[in-house]
Amino acid sequence: MNVGVAHSEVNPNTRVMNSRGIWLAYVISVGVLHIVLLSIPFFSIPVVWTLTNVIHNLVMYLLLHTVKGTPFETPDQGKDRLLTHWEQIDYGTQCTSSRKFLSVSPVVLYLLTSFYTKYDPAHFVINTASLLSVLLPKLPQFHGVRVFGINKY
Repeated sequence: MNVGVAHSEVNPNTRVMNSRGIWLAYVISVGVLHIVLLSIPFFSIPVVWTLTNVIHNLVMYLLLHTVKGTPFETPDQGKDRLLTHWEQIDYGTQCTSSRKFLSVSPVVLYLLTSFYTKYDPAHFVINTASLLSVLLPKLPQFHGVRVFGINKY
């Protein structure tokens, strides 16, 4: 039992993606972002899809692969302060349902974006670079790896 904390987990970041309704909230938030961008009158449909994809991937990169530590008081002796949120999900176990969902969702959004931009070369390059920026850090080979020492501390 953790005295002085409102949760029973040692680190709530490890189980947040297994919470009830979180996947639905994730999909709805991406849909709301897309609808908000569609409501801007001077954006074309391909631009809106590309912006949705790029904004989604940028936010996911920042939240999952840049932010380290936990926002909670945890009794883990600071063990997780050097780990990103992605590395903390499911206690670092690879190939769980949460990790699969977070890996497949950018790919599905990329495929939708490519279809609705009609595979325009400029949009294709931007969307592919954006997809790779969120998929490569999710690979098991990059678990705990800091490329060129970026985000080491």
